Amino acid sequence: MPESILVAVAWPYGNTEIHVGNLAGSYLPADIYARYQRLKGNSVLMVSGTDSHGTPITVRAEAENKTPLEIYQHFHAGFLELFQKMGLTYDLFTSTHTQNHFKVSQAMFTALLKNGFMYKETQLQWYSPSQGRFLPDRYVEGTCYICGYNNARSDQCDKCGNLLDATKLINPRTRIDGSIPELRETEHYFLDLSKLEPEIEAFLKARESYWRPNVLRQSLGQIQTEGLRGRPITRDLEWGIPVPVEGWDKKCLYVWFEAVIGYLSAAIEWSQIQGDPDAWRSWWKNQDAKVLHFIGKDNIPFHAIIWPAELLGADGAFDEEFGCEEQAPFVLPYDVPANEFLNLEGQKISGSRNWAVWGLDFLTRYDPDALRYYLTMIMPETRDSDWDWNEFYHRNNDELVATWGNLANRVLSFAYKHWEGVVPDPGKLEKEDLDLLAEIEKGFDTVGAELEAVRLRSALNEAMRLASEVNKYLDTTAPWFTIKTDKEKAGRAVFVAMKAIDSLSKLFAPFVPFSSEKLHTYLGYDDQLFGEQYTKELDDNLGTHTALLYDPSKAKGDWKPSNLQPGTRFNQPSPLFKKLDEKIVEEERQNLGE
Repeated sequence: MPESILVAVAWPYGNTEIHVGNLAGSYLPADIYARYQRLKGNSVLMVSGTDSHGTPITVRAEAENKTPLEIYQHFHAGFLELFQKMGLTYDLFTSTHTQNHFKVSQAMFTALLKNGFMYKETQLQWYSPSQGRFLPDRYVEGTCYICGYNNARSDQCDKCGNLLDATKLINPRTRIDGSIPELRETEHYFLDLSKLEPEIEAFLKARESYWRPNVLRQSLGQIQTEGLRGRPITRDLEWGIPVPVEGWDKKCLYVWFEAVIGYLSAAIEWSQIQGDPDAWRSWWKNQDAKVLHFIGKDNIPFHAIIWPAELLGADGAFDEEFGCEEQAPFVLPYDVPANEFLNLEGQKISGSRNWAVWGLDFLTRYDPDALRYYLTMIMPETRDSDWDWNEFYHRNNDELVATWGNLANRVLSFAYKHWEGVVPDPGKLEKEDLDLLAEIEKGFDTVGAELEAVRLRSALNEAMRLASEVNKYLDTTAPWFTIKTDKEKAGRAVFVAMKAIDSLSKLFAPFVPFSSEKLHTYLGYDDQLFGEQYTKELDDNLGTHTALLYDPSKAKGDWKPSNLQPGTRFNQPSPLFKKLDEKIVEEERQNLGE
């Protein structure tokens, strides 16, 4: 019975371009995992979209004298282009600026209010006398009172990762004009996390055995050392989702509260697009479903504490508010495999200093599989890692090209030439042949186990190790020499190698899908391993927005060893990857920085 698996991917803020750190942090890991689960035949829904209401967008809009809508739409278009070129197979990549998301977020707010997990409180908030308005948290920066970092936001410190009490920020300053803000009273709704603390703690403890230590440290560790306090979920803003309470028309839902609801609203929007409005319940209301959130470590508290709290607190009442006939509890996150940070040439990535490798810019010079391979090999799964251009050059040439690409091209080219595009008959297989094929077959378990646990670096390393085993086998059997004296013996080695390569093409497919699809075609298959992406203009009451969608109808791939048969016709191959010139290392390093 296929599993229902929701792959929920971090929502990029629509105020800046995406760099390799973002890709390694959440977007690429999510796609690798989703592709693997699709190959297994599971029912996968991968969703995300552009976070359109964050204060980073309004900050940039004011700086450029544009509207927040113009800023978000500009960067949203770039995200769609990048994700298509990178092969990130979102079933739906949408936006938080849709009528559907407004409706779902307001229903969640009302459900929490109805269930008694909201309260109103007058609080002190930073106010700018020079601008005559209350300031959202990202408009205020200062020194973190926990770790001393000088550029902490008033709601969260990017260095130590802690959620902050904005009023305790040391030496606050406004981002717009650098003036010193003052604290004034304003009334807001709060999510009563303390009332939900026992349920959240029980939820986290049930996952202690397999969640990553960094995620547990920032979630369960926080509860056990500090406990949970109520957090405001409304703000004095005009750009965002209106608070669905009479008299609160000049306030909006706080972006951190409504953006995570996007995982639910995107599933609902996808269901509506498919013409099956209740399809989302297969993931969100089916307790056998698995929901995984792919994020960076700076977003751990929101996904491991606050989002589960919203889901727990809204149970029952949400279905009533949203007009569902059937009531059922929400599915809580199965895993939150948050990655650490990716640095660049020994320094922290900084967009303002142009110390970054930008995704779209990279793809003007290199192929997406080269990027996907390298990012997976250096993925910051357990600690911060580093992008190094010299390492990128060597891993591309010495591993992707030399170990895997050359293996596939050399064997298929040799077979195409000497057996005229027909898979040779091996006759009776010898022990060394059977041992190799058995080893490759085990890869579907060993690589699969690492993928299941979202240990993607380890999974790719295992696939590459298996490719090396095939190369060793060919070094021993040497069909390019044997063919001169014993074509039948050479044919046996070529058949075994082709069968191994066919299996390897599936093991590599989640990581390097473009080359795997090519290889699948070279081997004579007329189906596809994966489906196809496309963009679509969608209309709602807030206007038209462009979404990225995924069509799985042509995908016939499977996660099983090769069944390649003698006598099968296959196609003339060509190299799967490009070998790079060493000069790119210094050229790319010279492009870094201001």
